[in-house]
Amino acid sequence: MPSLLQLDSSADLQHSTSRALTEHFADAWRDRGAEYTVVRRDLHRDPLPHLPTNALHWAPRLRLAGEVADPRAEELQQALIAEAMAADTIVIGAPMYQWTVPSTLKAWLDYLHVPGVTAPYDEPTLPLAGKPVVVVCSRGDRYGPGTPGAGLDFVTPVLNQVLGAALGMRVTFVVAELTLAQRIPAMGEFVAEQQAGLARARAELEALANR
Repeated sequence: MPSLLQLDSSADLQHSTSRALTEHFADAWRDRGAEYTVVRRDLHRDPLPHLPTNALHWAPRLRLAGEVADPRAEELQQALIAEAMAADTIVIGAPMYQWTVPSTLKAWLDYLHVPGVTAPYDEPTLPLAGKPVVVVCSRGDRYGPGTPGAGLDFVTPVLNQVLGAALGMRVTFVVAELTLAQRIPAMGEFVAEQQAGLARARAELEALANR
């Protein structure tokens, strides 16, 4: 059965744009048929512990003398990798926090990127190569070319590097900007632009889920 792994990392459990959009993608995925299943991991409600040791950065055969991992942490890492590998597609909610990814999402990346296991090192190990991953990036302001925030987006570059360049996954970014337009009075003039961008993001996610 085609399986979707839905990851959410927003701390906003009521008004999150990224959560609403990943759920929109998941709904469109389910609408394709009863065989289309969704596994959801909420990285905020059920946060992963930070890596307890640098040993987990490496495949066991690549660890130096004295680099020992707690068996429970190693078991968690193996489960997270297996979960990602089992999914046919992954959708990730990645809101911009302080110009970068939430720490909860960063912790997941730390468990997933392991030279010698999921990334090549001494062998051409790349088990996630080609797997589609849709990253929903929401941010309160504008960060595209020609905007005042241009060059300050540290969400898409790091995710493209880890998921795409290092792990070989097929990454597609769907961006929703100006999410603070309805919250901050001084940004009120951008509400219509924010709504139009949100509609485009929803339509793009529907098309991706059905592709």
